[in-house]
Amino acid sequence: MRFDAPASRNDSLAVKPLLAVLDGARPAVPPMWLMRQAGRYLPEYRALRAEKGGFLELVYDSEAAAEVTLQPLRRFGFDGAILFSDILIVPYAMGQDLWFEAGEGPRLAPILDQTDLSALKPDFSRFEAVYETVRRVKAALDPAVTFLGFAGSPWTVATYMVAGQGSKDHGAARRMAYQQPDRFAALIDAIVDATVTYLSGQIDAGVEAVQLFDSWAGSLAPHQFQRWVIEPNKAIVERLKALHPTIPIIGFPKGAGAKLADYAIQTGVDAVGVDETIDPHWANQALPKGMPVQGNLDPLALIAGGRAVEEAVDTIRAAFADRPHIMNLGHGILPDTPIAHVEALISYVRQ
Repeated sequence: MRFDAPASRNDSLAVKPLLAVLDGARPAVPPMWLMRQAGRYLPEYRALRAEKGGFLELVYDSEAAAEVTLQPLRRFGFDGAILFSDILIVPYAMGQDLWFEAGEGPRLAPILDQTDLSALKPDFSRFEAVYETVRRVKAALDPAVTFLGFAGSPWTVATYMVAGQGSKDHGAARRMAYQQPDRFAALIDAIVDATVTYLSGQIDAGVEAVQLFDSWAGSLAPHQFQRWVIEPNKAIVERLKALHPTIPIIGFPKGAGAKLADYAIQTGVDAVGVDETIDPHWANQALPKGMPVQGNLDPLALIAGGRAVEEAVDTIRAAFADRPHIMNLGHGILPDTPIAHVEALISYVRQ
């Protein structure tokens, strides 16, 4: 643990189990939150989204976004609150138009596969509504709950910016990275700059830890992973730590597989998210001793419920018995997850 933390931080650690684990504590019962815990599996969320008329409208209504952030806390009593927003707020602030097609997902324009980055006109005032959401949540949050902010990591954000939408193989971004590495590096550097600004603003507004989501890290070859995942995330961590040295940073490179150990060692993150495809016993051996880990529970096991989820929880807890661990999913909770299964998971972990 970091014993040089200021008194105010030590006070926070004493009452916030999740924040304490990020600082190295190993409580008998692991703290818990779920990725995408504020979202489509909750009827109260679906009702509010229908009222607001769309996803982006909900994100940019700070009062409503704060309400969505708090909904799962009221229902389940999680140890962590995750800011309700979207990773594509960063390209939106960098100058791309952003909208969501019903049933098809996000769209960005102009597409950077066809347009130069210099054509975009950044407008970082587009972060302000998110910061207001943070302030509203912070004012209403239980003192025992840790408030997490987040951003997408540069590689994952770039895949959307280059293609203008999501894709299965992220081919447009991968091709640009191979064929036009200088042009792609300029895009990654610009995303790093915007992400540091964005996360620093979230911290100033009240979040107590941040997570970097690299949802599509698994699509890269090893040397490309080093260049476009490890190095940009390392740059973000170094710059953010210079501004906010006591704020923990969780890195989550989904699909990293055996590259997770290099990511954990080289990026400088304080904790790593472990997706459901990784053997937790391997992770415990491969990751730096004492580094906090988060996750590993298969979202589909949670949908199955019963013994399937209990056995998965038992395996994870046994693997990480001697390591700081935050119970979480290996990726986001799925929309068809039964609420009763979430309740049963919480009860089982905390029994």
